[in-house]
Amino acid sequence: MKHIGLALTLLISATVGTAQITDTKQAQPSKTASPKPRSSTNNDLEVKERQTRARSLLMSLSTDARTFRDQTLRARSLARIADALWQVDAEQARLLFRKSWEAAEVADQESEKKLQEEINNQKARTGAFAITLPPNVRREVLKLTARHDRAMAEDFLAKLVTTKVDTPNSPTNRRDPLSDRPDEATTQRLAVATELLEADNIERALQFAAPALALVTPGSIDFLSDLREKNSTLADSTYVALLNSSMNHPQSDANTVSLLASYIFTPHMFMTFSGAGASISQKGSTIIPVTVTPELRATFFQSAATILLRPLPSPGQLDQSSSGVDGKYLVMKRLLPFFEQSAPPEMVESLRGHLNALNALISDNARRREDDWINRGIKPEKPPAEREQELLDRIDRVKTSAERDALYLQLAFMLSRQGDVRAHDIASKVENPETRKRAQAFVDSSLANYFIDKKLSDAALDLVHKGDLTRIHKAWILTECAKLIAETDTTKALEFIDEATDEARRIEPSDSALPRALIAVANALKVLDRTRVWDATFDAVKAANSAEGFTGEDGQLIFRFQSRGQNSISNKPVAAFDLEPIFRDLAMLDYDRAVELARGFQAEGPRAIATIAIARAVLSPKNTASQ
Repeated sequence: MKHIGLALTLLISATVGTAQITDTKQAQPSKTASPKPRSSTNNDLEVKERQTRARSLLMSLSTDARTFRDQTLRARSLARIADALWQVDAEQARLLFRKSWEAAEVADQESEKKLQEEINNQKARTGAFAITLPPNVRREVLKLTARHDRAMAEDFLAKLVTTKVDTPNSPTNRRDPLSDRPDEATTQRLAVATELLEADNIERALQFAAPALALVTPGSIDFLSDLREKNSTLADSTYVALLNSSMNHPQSDANTVSLLASYIFTPHMFMTFSGAGASISQKGSTIIPVTVTPELRATFFQSAATILLRPLPSPGQLDQSSSGVDGKYLVMKRLLPFFEQSAPPEMVESLRGHLNALNALISDNARRREDDWINRGIKPEKPPAEREQELLDRIDRVKTSAERDALYLQLAFMLSRQGDVRAHDIASKVENPETRKRAQAFVDSSLANYFIDKKLSDAALDLVHKGDLTRIHKAWILTECAKLIAETDTTKALEFIDEATDEARRIEPSDSALPRALIAVANALKVLDRTRVWDATFDAVKAANSAEGFTGEDGQLIFRFQSRGQNSISNKPVAAFDLEPIFRDLAMLDYDRAVELARGFQAEGPRAIATIAIARAVLSPKNTASQ
């Protein structure tokens, strides 16, 4: 019995042990399916709660924004709220977009009226004018709407008033869809499409631009050049379609060819002609021809030759081309070197024969034209030293001080754009004392911007201490220099920040430049010392409440030079002056503290901008960097 009892005990023990092993093996997979740790769950709940609060914050702001008296502020605020809300409440966002468009229409009308008044005032004072264009609020609303609802954006475009601008030398009752300046809706469409393209939303950008790409305009060709930098296949195929339609269009003329040629030979530079006069526009400082397939180049030559070789109007018949005979001659003369390089010989001979025939019909002025402007992008530009010597030679030959001053100004401005410090000395040779003082300040500002763009901190700092710069310009340069050396010399960088703060404090409390300068300090401290960012931003908020006209956005440095008969203006956008970047980042550090800080703004504009930035950072944290 003892043996039997012992056996039973061992058997039971073995069974229990086996069961335990089996249960353990079966339980192992459940570890991967176990609930998330409490801390992770809590984080998710906090994020959702914060997003709910951010949405509520935006809804409350949208109610206030509908009553803003400033139509630009109302339109911008409602559109940005709609953009931020779209993912969580598309219907409410649509309603806000429509309210925003209504305000934008009023805002743009008011801006146009003020702009014309400023032009007239400047003309009355100096005989010329130099202006900074106001923001195009409808374009801003269109851009945000097009990101989400193409049909609504198309509806907004349809509401734009179609304006017709006649091409010189053409009948007033003719609408040339290929050569005339496009209507406002087309211009706005391409501008919005370009902004979508810059945000790498290629498919939506091309869809939105498509109706405008049936026309040959500087805007449509410029868009295709931008598109080619991102997707050459799409751009080239669209361009070929435009070549084919232009070749068969009865109203295509020499200006059509000139614009089409820019896509291949002079990207982002356009030249059109009205008689013997030329109109030139250029985006960017360099002109670099693109490399295209032989087939595409041949298609261009065929289309261009077909248009250029069309017979002239019969004697007594009205010339309906936008270029006229003189303009056609100059386009052919300008483009002939490209044909001679790559086109079939028989095509080149036909063009030469047609050019010789035109030579007997054109004006003496067109026949004599052989200047740098006409050959721009075709022949290599003269080296800076040669252009400088030409101006110096002209200075030696002029007889009056006024003529000499004008040439000194031209030379000083040219050198400053190249970062040449001799520009200041050249400006000092201007005889008129008031003109000389204004010119030196303008030159120093241009040089400082050049040095910052090129990351030449030592040269920029030298101008801070010796140049004729405004307080806000000095403060901005110091903050930029601090960021440039942040990784290599933090101690020195913080000294620059303190110096920038001192410069800012010297600005009048009522001047809106003071809060902008302090915001630049706060943005620099994000890189250098985050523990000081909150206090720096708080100082900017206090300054904003005492400053007149501070909006919290559109930060820029504006430099003007005005003299009798000569006006120049340069504006440099400065994102570091804007509230959106700093409050977006503060929201990610401490949401509640950022909201409390934003509520400290007394003015509607800064408070709205800061609030939207905070809410956007919470609702779309992955997209805030691109907004």
